[in-house]
Amino acid sequence: MFRAQWMFELAPGMTSSGLEPLPCRASSRGPGVKSVDARGKQEIAKEEKAKELFLKAVEEEQNGALYEAIKFYRLAMQLVPDIEFKITYTRSPDSDGVGKRCVEDNKEDDKMADLLSDFQQQLTLQESSVKLCQPEVDVSQTHISVLPMEVLMYIFRWVVSSDLDLRSLEQLSLVCRGFYICARDPEIWHQVCLKIWGRSCNKLVPYASWREMFLERPRVRFDGVYISKTKYIRQGEQSLDGFYRAWHQVEYYRYLRFFPDGQVMMLTTPEDPPSIVPRLRTKNTRTDAILLGHYRLSQETDNQTKVFAVIMKKKEEKPIDYHKYRYFRRVPAQETDHSFHVGLQLCSSGRQRFNKLVWIHHSCHITYKSTGETAVTTFDIDKMYTPLFFARVKSFTAFSEKPL
Repeated sequence: MFRAQWMFELAPGMTSSGLEPLPCRASSRGPGVKSVDARGKQEIAKEEKAKELFLKAVEEEQNGALYEAIKFYRLAMQLVPDIEFKITYTRSPDSDGVGKRCVEDNKEDDKMADLLSDFQQQLTLQESSVKLCQPEVDVSQTHISVLPMEVLMYIFRWVVSSDLDLRSLEQLSLVCRGFYICARDPEIWHQVCLKIWGRSCNKLVPYASWREMFLERPRVRFDGVYISKTKYIRQGEQSLDGFYRAWHQVEYYRYLRFFPDGQVMMLTTPEDPPSIVPRLRTKNTRTDAILLGHYRLSQETDNQTKVFAVIMKKKEEKPIDYHKYRYFRRVPAQETDHSFHVGLQLCSSGRQRFNKLVWIHHSCHITYKSTGETAVTTFDIDKMYTPLFFARVKSFTAFSEKPL
């Protein structure tokens, strides 16, 4: 029946109603036009099916069923390869899924970056009488939160101490939000920077804060010792019978300790670190071979930080033995002053920062007091001058002698 009707409609000059159409209508409704319409309907149906499969895949992906989502994505793209660009979303497909989680993560990162202002705002909104901290449980003793802000800041300056123990300050900031705010006080970090760099740190630019300057700007470290170990083989004397000659392995250490007040200690000895490091805690050490002096930091034009120091042996006044020269005339010895000039380049090695010192200069200056002349001997920087690496010593910051 359908085939007969179809053949009847294809007959020239006839329609399904049996009436002859107008000539112009007959010329515009040919068999080619009808086939085009049929193909267009098929394409629309295929695209609708692909949209349905693609939206189903999006829903499965949001629910966490990734395997099912991939299957529906594949079916949709097999029907229409560019179906993703033909869909108009009424809402974002990941508005409550992955996108939302990413936005939340970004908010958390921003909050961590500006944690100080966030804590200050929380403490301001809590009560009219702002307290930096509150006791977690009820105690009968007086809690530290009762102390005024000035007293708390004085305690924090004792924590930093004259040794610039900023590591302890950072650990103290982990106690609570109030201690975190106190530990970020700009005045504390400003004084620390002044003690390290002096007048050269009057301007904060290009750093955002004094704390950032302390962390990023090259500096020597005070909570430990810079140590180097040198080894070499030396030829000994020939035996009496001439059959063999001994060879000696020489091993010694160099220790360099910096202080925040600009003083430095240097010691060269064959003794190993466990026996020497405890003696370097204070400047009033009884080790005879130790050299004391002053240092300064220099920022060169090539953006490299160098440390220059002038050190000399401690002067010890020996009493004059008059009985020794009682019966003969004493020949006065020419008095001299010895000093050593040291130049080091400050570097970073591995994960630690500013933990390496490389030798760039070493010379000995002998000054004759009678004439005022100075003789300079410059040593060649060779493989005997091995770099010094920093080792942190916990006992150096175990207790405080003076506040910041």
